Amino acid sequence: MAKAKFERTKPHVNVGTIGHVDHGKTTLTAAITSIQAAKGLAQQVAFDQIDKAPEEKARGIT
Repeated sequence: MAKAKFERTKPHVNVGTIGHVDHGKTTLTAAITSIQAAKGLAQQVAFDQIDKAPEEKARGIT
């Protein structure tokens, strides 16, 4: 049985950030989503909601 093809209805971009600890990766990501949300192109994500990994939250890492 063939799998149904997913039809994308809006542009989609994945962005990855790489950097050392405390060099602003999460801050940059929050700023990008904030600007995109202001333009109506994305949903704004709060700074503290970007990193959801339990290990990072337990260690206080963002």
